[in-house]
Amino acid sequence: MNNNFPLKKLQNIRTPYYYYDMELLESTLKKVSEEARKYNFTVHYAIKANANDRILEMIRSFGFGVDCVSGYEVKKALEAGFGNKGVVFAGVGKADWEIELGLDNDIACFNVESVPELEIINEIAASKGKTANVAIRINPNVNANTHHYITTGLEENKFGINQWDLEKVTDAISKMKHINLEGLHFHIGSQITDLTTFRDLCVRINELQKWFISRQIYPKIINVGGGLGIDYNDPNQNPIPDFEAYFKIFNDFLELKPDQEVHFELGRSLVAQSGNLITKVLYVKEGVKTKFAIVDAGMTELIRPALYQASHKIENLSSVATEEKYDVVGPICESSDCFGKALSLPHTSRGDIIAIRSAGAYGEIMASQYNLRELPKSFFSDTI
Repeated sequence: MNNNFPLKKLQNIRTPYYYYDMELLESTLKKVSEEARKYNFTVHYAIKANANDRILEMIRSFGFGVDCVSGYEVKKALEAGFGNKGVVFAGVGKADWEIELGLDNDIACFNVESVPELEIINEIAASKGKTANVAIRINPNVNANTHHYITTGLEENKFGINQWDLEKVTDAISKMKHINLEGLHFHIGSQITDLTTFRDLCVRINELQKWFISRQIYPKIINVGGGLGIDYNDPNQNPIPDFEAYFKIFNDFLELKPDQEVHFELGRSLVAQSGNLITKVLYVKEGVKTKFAIVDAGMTELIRPALYQASHKIENLSSVATEEKYDVVGPICESSDCFGKALSLPHTSRGDIIAIRSAGAYGEIMASQYNLRELPKSFFSDTI
C-alpha cells in the first residue's frame, strides 16, 4: 500500500478519475526552473502533454512559455493567460485558420516543417501586412532509441525538413518578404532516457549550424525540442527527472554563438509523475495463467498501454495481503484494453482502489468517449 495517497478520501470519490499531486508538480517545476536558469535557457511547456486548467495555472506561475501543435492549443494557451510572446507553434499540418490565429495574436514563432508551409505562411502574413517569425524544423536523423511511434527525428519520419532540402528552404526564405528566420528547431522523439542521445543531437546541431553560418545565416534561437523521459517503473524512487544532467549536456556540448538563445519544449517530464489514474476493481476473474483484475478505467482514460505498449506502475492502495499475479484490464470492448499482464499485486478483491501511476502526461488529454463513456473528472491533492 502506498502511503502517499489519502486512501480514505480517494475511496469516497466515484471512479475512475485523475488525481494530481500538486506538491510534486510544484517541486518538479521549481527544479526545472532552477536548472534552466543556470544557463539562461528558455523553457516552453509542451501543452499536448496535459492541458488541465489547474496544471496550466501552476506552470504559468513559473514563467514558462508554451509549445503548441495545433491552433486549439494556441487558443488554450492564450486563454490560460500565457503571454503571446512565449507561444511557439509547431506541427506538420497547420490549417490556414491556425496560421491566421497565430499571426493575429503575434505569437513568438512558427516552427515550420516544409517549403509549402513556408509559402502559405508568407502568403497569409502578406494579406495581413505582417511578418511571421519562423524557425526551420530540421530532421537531424538522430535515433532517439525510443518506441518507433514516438521517434520523430529520423529521415523516414513525417516531421521536419530533411537536410538535403535546406538549400531549397533558405533560397525560398530569401525571396519571402513576410518571413523572418528566427532560428533552428529540432525534436527527435519522446521518453528518451539515455542522455547520450541528447549529446548526439548537440553534435548534429553544431554541424548544421556551421552550414547556415557558412551561408551568412545566423540563427538567433536554437530550439532543441524536448523528449526527456521519466521513470515509469519506479515513480516513488524517481519522482523528478534528472534535469540537472539534462540541461548540463546542452550547456557542455552545444557550440553557441554570442547572444544565441537555447529553447526547450518539455512536456512529459514536467507533469507525468504528478498525475495518477485512480480506478476501482469491479470483478476478479480466474484466467488460465493469472487472474484478471477487471477495473472500471480503460483505454478511454489512459490509452498509452494500448497505443504504445507502454508500462505504468500499478498499485493496489487498499490491500496489504500476500501478492498474487494479475492481468489488470479495463471494461472496453477491445482486447488491447489492458494495463498490465502478470503483475504482482497484493490479493485483490472487488472494490479495491487501484492507482495507475505516472499518468499526468498523455492521460487526461488523450481521454476519449469510446463506448459512449463519460470523460472522467480531476481532483487535486491540495483541495481534495
